Amino acid sequence: MSFPSELARQYIDGEWLTGNGAWDIIDFNPYNGEKLCSVTVATAAEVDLAYRAAERAQREWAAVSPYGRRAVLENAVRLVGERSGEIVELIIDELGGTRAKAEYEVRAALEFLHEAVGQAIRPVARLLPSAADGKENRVYRLPVGVIGVISAFNFPFLVTMKTVAPALALGNAVVVKPHQNAPIAGGGLVARIFEDAGLPAGLLNVTITDSAEIGDSFIQHPVPKVISFTGSDVVGRHVAAVAAGQFKRTVLELSGNSALVVLEDADLDHAVRAAVYSRFLFQGQVSMAANRILVDRSVEKDFTERFTAAVAALRSGDPRDPDTRIGPVISAFQAEALTALVDGAIEAGATALVRGRTRGNLVEPTVLTGLPEGSPLLEQEIFGPVALLVPFGGEDDAVRLVNDSPYGLSGAVHTADAERGVRFARRIRGGMFHVNGATVQDDPAVAFGGEKRSGMGRLNGEAAVEAFTTRKWISVQHGRTVFPF
Repeated sequence: MSFPSELARQYIDGEWLTGNGAWDIIDFNPYNGEKLCSVTVATAAEVDLAYRAAERAQREWAAVSPYGRRAVLENAVRLVGERSGEIVELIIDELGGTRAKAEYEVRAALEFLHEAVGQAIRPVARLLPSAADGKENRVYRLPVGVIGVISAFNFPFLVTMKTVAPALALGNAVVVKPHQNAPIAGGGLVARIFEDAGLPAGLLNVTITDSAEIGDSFIQHPVPKVISFTGSDVVGRHVAAVAAGQFKRTVLELSGNSALVVLEDADLDHAVRAAVYSRFLFQGQVSMAANRILVDRSVEKDFTERFTAAVAALRSGDPRDPDTRIGPVISAFQAEALTALVDGAIEAGATALVRGRTRGNLVEPTVLTGLPEGSPLLEQEIFGPVALLVPFGGEDDAVRLVNDSPYGLSGAVHTADAERGVRFARRIRGGMFHVNGATVQDDPAVAFGGEKRSGMGRLNGEAAVEAFTTRKWISVQHGRTVFPF
């Protein structure tokens, strides 16, 4: 399949347009450096056009029958299913993820689309009692109107779809700003699917641009009532501050520093497999990835031997090779930063149990241990294939170490006693925690999000309904009220 460079344009009010910005975003294949396409960036004026188109189109869309909206979502499900092979190839080319990663992303996006089909026709009103005689209280859930979506590069098709699909199903319009490392998978591709699914013009717009061109206009624009952002906590803090100044609601899915905990009674082989997956999926460029792998000292030696052997066996290389487990990181800048990070940790006294080489954008896996408590490396998000092994002495010590982080996104604990695992999970200050599983998990029906610097708000299922609708109270008085004057 050739790369769909025809999607490398702005999509505004149902038209594919060339941007009017002063420079181009160049989309490269991160594995071989091949130029895939170039996109002339959108200006602030084009962002305005996109939001105004969304505002106009949303008024009519909100009045469409929920079954009419559902039909469009059903068409999108069918199209993604029919085109899944092409989408997988596109994701491999644009992101450098392995085939297994790309196939997972497409399957997950399909599940979120299926969920949105149901969301379109779920009840959106409640009848509540009143203390006053003859009065009824109706609480309606109405679309917020227009939603601005700032997507990420790591799972761009999935991340964009999991916001766009429920937002449209609930009667909203959307303007998407995809990450400039994934303008097609996170932007143009999603627009094409909904265009072909019969979505009316203006309801979904894609502006491929950067803050260097448009400043904060995407967030500050008066039309969007909700900004949904996925990315780093540093940028997320800025998004939240700007949006709050405009009285906008935000849904922020931000950085993580997840821990996978291995208690003394864990099934070590299973825990090793979960830890390898949790740390090295998509080269570790996942906010839910297990930065820290905490192991009870009583099983530390055994676990470490098995884990390092499994990591050393991971094959790095061409993401199109079905045997490849570690493809390239997204850019040369990221590869150089990760290499410097590991070199600095070793110079500061850490021990490399596995030391991967860096070849271009290929960063082979590294496993470090011996980091002193309080090391900055233990407190930051590492967006790459670097695992930190940390021993602990007993369950209370493990809880303390997990919570000793400014982040609180995901995590996992492995134990032979599932209810012990649940008790452990309840003590962790974070949004998601999994017993005997991986730290990297998502489910269309379950609230997804973090605490502390890992974000605000939740997505998926009923949480998406909460995020993309607003409540309106309408009371009806049957009979006549006696007023005091």
